[in-house]
Amino acid sequence: ERERERERERETARGSERERPATPDRPSMRSTVCALVALSLASASAFHLPLALPHRAPARARLSAARPTPRAARPAPPSISMMAEERTVRAPIFDEICEQTGITLPRYMMEVSRANPEMRDLESLMSGIQQACKTIANLVDRAALTGMTGYVGGGGSVNVQGEEQMQLDVITNDVLKRALKFTGKVGVIASEEEDKPVFNRDAYQVPGVESKYQDILADIGTKYVTVFDPLDGSSNVDANIPTGTIFGVYEEADSMENCMVGDDDAIDSSCVFNTLQPGTALVASGYCLYSSSCMFVFTVGNGVNGFTYDRAIGEFVLTHPNIQVPKRGKIYSFNEANRWLWDVPLQEYITSLQTGENEAKVQYSARYIGSMVGDVHRTLLYGGIFGYPSDTKNVDGKLRLLYEAAPMALLMEQAGGMALTGKTRILDLPPQSVHQRVPFLAGSVDDVLEMKSYYDASEDASIIRRCLDRLDAKVSERAKDGLAKLKPKK
Repeated sequence: ERERERERERETARGSERERPATPDRPSMRSTVCALVALSLASASAFHLPLALPHRAPARARLSAARPTPRAARPAPPSISMMAEERTVRAPIFDEICEQTGITLPRYMMEVSRANPEMRDLESLMSGIQQACKTIANLVDRAALTGMTGYVGGGGSVNVQGEEQMQLDVITNDVLKRALKFTGKVGVIASEEEDKPVFNRDAYQVPGVESKYQDILADIGTKYVTVFDPLDGSSNVDANIPTGTIFGVYEEADSMENCMVGDDDAIDSSCVFNTLQPGTALVASGYCLYSSSCMFVFTVGNGVNGFTYDRAIGEFVLTHPNIQVPKRGKIYSFNEANRWLWDVPLQEYITSLQTGENEAKVQYSARYIGSMVGDVHRTLLYGGIFGYPSDTKNVDGKLRLLYEAAPMALLMEQAGGMALTGKTRILDLPPQSVHQRVPFLAGSVDDVLEMKSYYDASEDASIIRRCLDRLDAKVSERAKDGLAKLKPKK
């Protein structure tokens, strides 16, 4: 099918060239092309490649042939849940490993794309994310030396959540946003520090707007929606407590070419539906932990792997392959200062862990860092249960579904664990808004299921109603209004 598609592109290009009027030569362009052809021929000779170069259509013709048709002419895509169920990712095979470097993250992603050609665009995206994480690791390491600790402007700067912004919140958000935009593979970016999703106009041909790379690079392929918390636990940097970056990657639910875009690149509500996808639609997710060492832990749907940053060679190296959460642990991790504000079923469950009157008949230990990345990382390795539950002050919890709870829930499930709100699977929840909050309880399967049994036995109507409301939730009214006003591309 790919060969037939290429042949159709070549035919289209030949027709375009016959119809195109002659234009004067541009010496600078001609010399550049000649230099590139000479370099290609030299490479072909060095590696015993065939010297015949295939006919290649002009950039505009390739873009026109590969670009999706306007929305009105496109058949309805399969549902997000169907796409998630049908997706299978083949694990990479490493026949040979360098004794000096081991398996680096770039090599791992190259092998993943070889085993799964449809994920080739994801390789570029992950390269941008890991480069941003290296930069953030350096910023965190040197924060005290460079004066980047503390609040923005000494305090008073508040993000859309109503939380005061640390200096590193703003800086790391900018680092990640730029790194993702530069890949050319990201259409929409949603962050904890942004009021609404940001549209990357350089990745598309926007009506009436000249994009940076359009008509220059034939970079047509999958476009992704990337969500992230740039620096989880940023308030802990001053005290040298672990912090981290959380990210999730979705494929576009529909082409963003028809979106209406403002001068500030903030997309209107008609395009928010691309961002509001359930966790079952995640293509990849992970986190980067900044602690005694810097670790990059992620999944692309074939298990969870951990890479440690080797500063000597400047690369993340595979040190924790195929992470599996123990079926049951001996650690619970909650902020017990809020204990008497929790749901009664959760209070009873935690009491059973403290007294040893649980299914395992073992008294658990308490460990709580207060940084989600640090607590989840420990739970992945040692098992047990970590939670940021709902309480009477925060009925829907504190963690954001789209860029904290869902990405971490996918990691937990890929490692053999489980993640619930109490009764409901987090990956099944349809987001109502970009910054929607949900309770989060995750960890070893046996521990989470035992916790769930307390909720299942409860007849508290308010708990049951909250769970049903989250599952039945639809896109927010503002987004629905935007969808109704969607304008076709002119």
